[in-house]
Amino acid sequence: MTLDRFRNTADRVTSPFVTAADRAGLTPNSVSVLGLIAAAFAGLCFYFAMEAHWLYAAGGVFVALNGLLDLIDGALARKQQVSSRAGDLLDHVIDRYADVILIAGLAAGVQQYAIGFLAVTGVLLTSYLGTQTQAIGLEREYGGLLGRADRLALIGLIGFVMFVYSDPVYGYTVVGWLLIIFAVVGHLTAIQRFFGAWRSLNE
Repeated sequence: MTLDRFRNTADRVTSPFVTAADRAGLTPNSVSVLGLIAAAFAGLCFYFAMEAHWLYAAGGVFVALNGLLDLIDGALARKQQVSSRAGDLLDHVIDRYADVILIAGLAAGVQQYAIGFLAVTGVLLTSYLGTQTQAIGLEREYGGLLGRADRLALIGLIGFVMFVYSDPVYGYTVVGWLLIIFAVVGHLTAIQRFFGAWRSLNE
């Protein structure tokens, strides 16, 4: 992970948005749902973007909005002092649905269904192993090459790249190559987390 290391800095940057959300009467759960809606719009944009390339840029904007709202919901919960296990559960479930929607939209848009399947399973298994380690009594595992913040940043960036250049490179568009990266890194990270937890349990 790289960008997740800067979460404290991001919290300071998003502080005005958190204050605005609080004054508007929003709850952390409602912000999480808004983030899911933003991801849904991004997924739809990516799905239809090969017919209208400007939709890739629009999808990139919605991905950025999803990432911003993902930062705001937790900070808002702390500000309003309403942090709870139920809220944490909802946040994780929504994040996983958002991951699936974004990757599915990208894969379907370029008709790379097999690679998209490998990418989404890699991402989901990475997240599952991270929380499963906590479920069996270890600390929640965040290790790996690509955290969620990194994935969102890459997806948003690729959206703008595809708006400018969408020709294949060695047989795949940049979206295809991004899905390949997610597939490979996701499964490698899941395996890494599994063996890390296995070693800790057998020490």
